[in-house]
Amino acid sequence: MSGPLAGIRVVELAGLAPAPFGCMILADLGADVILIDRPGGQGIAPPPGPLQRGRRSLVLDLKTEAGVTDLRRLIERADVLVEGYRPGVAERLGFGPQDTEKINPRLVYARMTGWGQDGPLAARAGHDIDYIAIAGALEPIGRAGAPPHAPLNLIGDFAGGGMLMTVGILAALLERERSGRGQVVDAAMVDGSALLMTFIHGMNAAGLWPFPRGENMLDGGSPFYDTYRTSDGGFLAVGALEPPFYAALLTGLGLDTEDLPSQHDRDGWPVLRQRFAEVIGSRTRDDWAAVFAGSDACVAPVLSPAEAPDHPHNRARNAFVEVGGIVQPAPAPRFGRTPPPTPAPVTESTVDEVLGSW
Repeated sequence: MSGPLAGIRVVELAGLAPAPFGCMILADLGADVILIDRPGGQGIAPPPGPLQRGRRSLVLDLKTEAGVTDLRRLIERADVLVEGYRPGVAERLGFGPQDTEKINPRLVYARMTGWGQDGPLAARAGHDIDYIAIAGALEPIGRAGAPPHAPLNLIGDFAGGGMLMTVGILAALLERERSGRGQVVDAAMVDGSALLMTFIHGMNAAGLWPFPRGENMLDGGSPFYDTYRTSDGGFLAVGALEPPFYAALLTGLGLDTEDLPSQHDRDGWPVLRQRFAEVIGSRTRDDWAAVFAGSDACVAPVLSPAEAPDHPHNRARNAFVEVGGIVQPAPAPRFGRTPPPTPAPVTESTVDEVLGSW
């Protein structure tokens, strides 16, 4: 194995999006991740693909004494255990934190849930949209006068869930080097989603986010930080916030400042938006990409997930790879001395094979 986490052993109990994403990151960084599936195949997880890459997998029935015994054998030699059950389930099955501490006091026990291990909502079901709603992360997203719009399941499941869990695991592993002991990492999507809103709370406190949804600087309210339809039905992303970038935007669009309201004249924003829309709508997306190539106007073509791998910048950085016939994002970030291993599809294994290699 290679990568900065080479030698770290992770046991992952099969779950849905956030925990598999976090464990994918750990595997990408070189950890040896063992995915424990339920009998009957992928009953609660998506078909094997990008989120399961870089693992060995095996099947254990954790509702049986034999299955739990095998899990404990793995935990005894592991550095990290990841589970995404509702609070109390692992304890009832016999492998809660108090149980595992007795057999491996150095274990980092990561618990990935939506609501966390305690609180009035802890035992309730939920999904990304519910967690970000309670966290205050959903309400600001959307157009003025329209309902809030869910940004896929990126905020709760992945950024505020799996990514936050991974940060917690890495911090606990680092602390273990000093204390010699593991600990529980309580990663809740509601907590992580709230954490992602820190900047907006600061903007609001400073009086820089005073308007309703869709009427502020970064939420589509300003005409110079928005998307515009092009003549071919594509879209162009405009993020020209600072004066030099805004000036470059106007130059690229062929507009004269003397004919337009000033950039930060809110009363003039409707006029700016209309002019930008008219001009951008007169040419294709790729035409505009060529116009702004090499410019600091902060303008970019809006690419679909299928188009992104072929963008010249992404190709130059090898930002996408093909694993098991599926084109997908490459491991990130980059490391100068300990590059991560090449991602590979999930492979089947057995408890004895894993323990033998450990």
